[in-house]
Amino acid sequence: MTPHRTSPSRPQRLTILGATGSIGLSTLDVVARHPEDFEVYALTAHKNVRAMLSLCEKYRPEVAVMTDAQAGSELSAELNKRGIKTKVTVGSDALIEVAHDSTVDVVMAAIVGAAGLLPTLAAVKSGKRVLLANKEALVMSGQLFIDAVRESGAQLLPVDSEHNAIFQALPIAVQQDHGATLADHGIRKILLTGSGGPFRELPLDMLHTQGPEAACNHPNWSMGQKISVDSATMLNKGLEYIEARWLFNSQRAELDIVIHPQSVVHSMVQYCDGSVLAQLGQPDMRTPIAYCLGYPERLESGVASLEFPTLGALTFAAPDAARYPLLQLAIDACWAGQAATTTLNAANEVAVAAFLERRIQFGDIAKVCLAVMEQASFPAVHTIDEILALDHEARMLASKMLRV
Repeated sequence: MTPHRTSPSRPQRLTILGATGSIGLSTLDVVARHPEDFEVYALTAHKNVRAMLSLCEKYRPEVAVMTDAQAGSELSAELNKRGIKTKVTVGSDALIEVAHDSTVDVVMAAIVGAAGLLPTLAAVKSGKRVLLANKEALVMSGQLFIDAVRESGAQLLPVDSEHNAIFQALPIAVQQDHGATLADHGIRKILLTGSGGPFRELPLDMLHTQGPEAACNHPNWSMGQKISVDSATMLNKGLEYIEARWLFNSQRAELDIVIHPQSVVHSMVQYCDGSVLAQLGQPDMRTPIAYCLGYPERLESGVASLEFPTLGALTFAAPDAARYPLLQLAIDACWAGQAATTTLNAANEVAVAAFLERRIQFGDIAKVCLAVMEQASFPAVHTIDEILALDHEARMLASKMLRV
């Protein structure tokens, strides 16, 4: 029996940034289970016309945004053929427009990488409920982003399974105050869990030459290519570490990372009395998505409950520094300042793209990132323009490394 839930007086209007990706599709799956609670205003994608056409046919959004102009023209023509009245807009400015539209209540920020920063920030500055699946927004802009949340009164809810698990295990007072001091609420440490990716047990001498297919074959989660490669290097966990620092106002001694191969315990919070609160569940992103969509109530997500008698053993270990050099690089960057994390994120995006295009080997991703971090300068950055300029410089430096 589904618990009683109070429906809002009107459906909440929803923009999904990155609708054709795994998070976007999972969001639409949850929304479709609650048609009385949500209506889709806008869907966005880069250039996947076929996928967006299918979504427009099914969900009939008012607006569809394609950041690629040619894809936008193709989508518009196909929609016209089918008599679908969805308006098609194109470009990065169109993303910002649907993110801050005054009629929108909720924005799912699920664009992968730096491309998601500006539309996500636009949603925050407009005071929306922002469901944050784009970790790079906080990695790139950190304090500036959190300051914008406080100034606008936006409600920021973390979608990443790890941060969502932490959020669920925190006191309400900490959930609702991004400036709360963890120790003042009896919190000793936040423990981020990570599976270790597909190469967790691979002999180290075989690691360097692994190809994209192997790197994207995550043992537990179904994700896009970029985040799958980041999981294989564990740079993804490093980015999540940086994100957790800002989301939960954490100090260095209050954050730690634990390898948990089964991906059942999504993260944990240690308290001063010895208690550890953990959120457990299937490795299915519909659970954290439903939690954020329904917060503070809970929604049916379509995810089956865990069956503990058949679950088997749950194991934990410390990360292997030799296997995951990018993880420590990210942790160090986190405490070196905003410029360092912006630079690392940019270098990694360039290196991962080159790896997926088979221009470099798996082991070269870390080499490129380390070389960029050694050669880059880390000036103080205080504005979005300065952050974007630094991001551009780091990408140019990483691209130069690839040609060496």
